Amino acid sequence: MHLRRMELESASLLLLLVSAGVWSVPIDRNEVHPDVKEDGQEESMDTGLYYDRYLREVIEVLETDPHFREKLQTANTEDIKNGRLSKELDLVSHNVRTRLDELKRQEVSRLRMLLKAKLDSTNTQSLQMDHASLLKQFEHLDPHNQNTFEAKDLELLISTATKDLENYDAERHEEFKRYEMLKEHERREYLKGLDQEKREKEEKRMQELKEKHRQHPKVNAPGSVAQLREVWEETDGLDPKEFNPKTFFKLHDTNEDGVLDEQELEALFTKELEKVYDPKNEEDDMMEMEEERLRMREHIMKNVDTNKDRLVSLEEFLKSTEKKEFNNPKEWETLDAKPLYTEEELQRFEAELRDKEEELKKRAETLRQEQELLKERGKALEAQRREYQQAVMEMSQRQKEQQVVDGQPPSGPHGELQFQPSKAEDKGKVAVEAEVQNHLPAEPPQNLPTHT
Repeated sequence: MHLRRMELESASLLLLLVSAGVWSVPIDRNEVHPDVKEDGQEESMDTGLYYDRYLREVIEVLETDPHFREKLQTANTEDIKNGRLSKELDLVSHNVRTRLDELKRQEVSRLRMLLKAKLDSTNTQSLQMDHASLLKQFEHLDPHNQNTFEAKDLELLISTATKDLENYDAERHEEFKRYEMLKEHERREYLKGLDQEKREKEEKRMQELKEKHRQHPKVNAPGSVAQLREVWEETDGLDPKEFNPKTFFKLHDTNEDGVLDEQELEALFTKELEKVYDPKNEEDDMMEMEEERLRMREHIMKNVDTNKDRLVSLEEFLKSTEKKEFNNPKEWETLDAKPLYTEEELQRFEAELRDKEEELKKRAETLRQEQELLKERGKALEAQRREYQQAVMEMSQRQKEQQVVDGQPPSGPHGELQFQPSKAEDKGKVAVEAEVQNHLPAEPPQNLPTHT
């Protein structure tokens, strides 16, 4: 167990919380999950990075080297971020270096395919495509060396993953914002298609659903004593009077690696989220629930994760319980408390949609014209084929007629000459056969008696 803990800690440091997932589930200690492997190995969550597989495979290969694995276990976050750990690559075994070289060549090949697909989709001419120049846009590997994995590749991989993961939450917020604007756009378009009476009736129904969604129990601030006690009592089934922060931490450190990662933290918010969102209710949007979960996790990280390594240690957790905000937090405002976008932002978004729709219409029209052109070319080719066949047949017929006029033997189906005997030749043949028969001796009678 200690060895497994060290592996998880090193992987967490290097991947900067690779195990952070978008979807989380409530903790039920009585439930047996069939998808959990018996050997204790956990299924890693996708980081969302476009080079996620390459990142994971590199780490898995590096951890097979005893020297690098030892350095990884003793390294801290700063050692990893500033590139000091990358220098240890020169000391790994030849077999590990060979496997890393192969991983890099596979990744370069994959990126080339992505570039080609992108260029093909934009109808860009790529006859003289400079792959080395195009690969420079990918920052997680050294494009100047496409065949071997060097210390610089590991340094670039770590630094790029660090930067991308730090921006990941911001990108998720922006994606959700666009999702909400698209919902509003579709709502308005739907109402435009109704007559006045139906529109007023539908607007009233939608407003009632919105008000119904807002009528929910009070949501406790994430990480507050009230929120944690509620989990302690309702999820863990323990006496709220015996609440103990240290015991709580150990209960919810589900992989026992000594820290609470983002996935473990987000699982703590399920009870609060169930107060606001129910998948059976029309007025509750589960996409909004996951955005609310993300906001709660960010709130805890901001106030508890003091060293900003995207992990909450036991020490950090216990210190947070000593703060004034732990017992007297500000009231938590859910997503419906204030608008997520302005009317100007919505108008710009709708303009983008119209531009994209117009572009799609143009592309569809271009494809339709190309399809019609192909059909016309197909018809023209079919007509040419028939004309050619007809010309061949007419030429063959004229040749046969000309051969009859010239007294030449007619030709066969493949142009070969076919000779036919004349009537005079037939009569001569009959006369010769008769003459031969007249000169042949008569056959002796059969079955006559013999004389001695």
